[in-house]
Amino acid sequence: MTLQTMLVLQVLLSDPTERRYGLELCEKTNQLPGTVYLILARLEHKYRWIERHVESPAEHLAEGRRARHYYLLTDEGAVKARAAVERAKWKRAAVKLRTATS
Repeated sequence: MTLQTMLVLQVLLSDPTERRYGLELCEKTNQLPGTVYLILARLEHKYRWIERHVESPAEHLAEGRRARHYYLLTDEGAVKARAAVERAKWKRAAVKLRTATS
């Protein structure tokens, strides 16, 4: 798992019931939209860990902006994402330990 993916998952896991939109994830992870949206597409289509919902016209038209796409972890996705982040943390810690003792 890349660090970029791990950062996106950590934000989504911080409150798995809260829907997040793409630019919000960019801001919270300090990543560019091109990176974040590719990660979201992979998590949605390849792994099926997240669901995407487009907000209703009533929400975005009142604010005079385009519709946002919101992303939300599925129940199964939250479980798998949590496990994947933990595995990635352990692997990174092992690499640091190996590097420090070499």
